[in-house]
Amino acid sequence: MIQGKRVMKKEQIVSQDPCVMHGTLVFAGTRVPVESLIQHLVAGDSLDMFLDDFPTVSREQAVAYLQMTLEFATVFISAYAKELLG
Repeated sequence: MIQGKRVMKKEQIVSQDPCVMHGTLVFAGTRVPVESLIQHLVAGDSLDMFLDDFPTVSREQAVAYLQMTLEFATVFISAYAKELLG
C-alpha cells in the first residue's frame, strides 16, 4: 500500500491468526479488528476519532487499510457488476 511515497506491506497493515481474537482480521501488531474502523466511519466518526479510540493503530495503517479495501472493492464490483447491478 502506498501512503505518500512510503510503501507498506500487507503484513504491516493487517494480520489474521487463530490465536488472536479467534482469527478475526486485525490491524497488524494489535488486537483491533479492522471492521471496527469501517463501523466508526459508517457511524459518522472521523478517522481521528477512531485513532483516538484505538491508539495502537497507526494513521498509516488505517489509511493503508482503507486504500486496500477500496482497491479490493473496486476489483470485486467490476468483476461481478452484472450480477450485482442486474
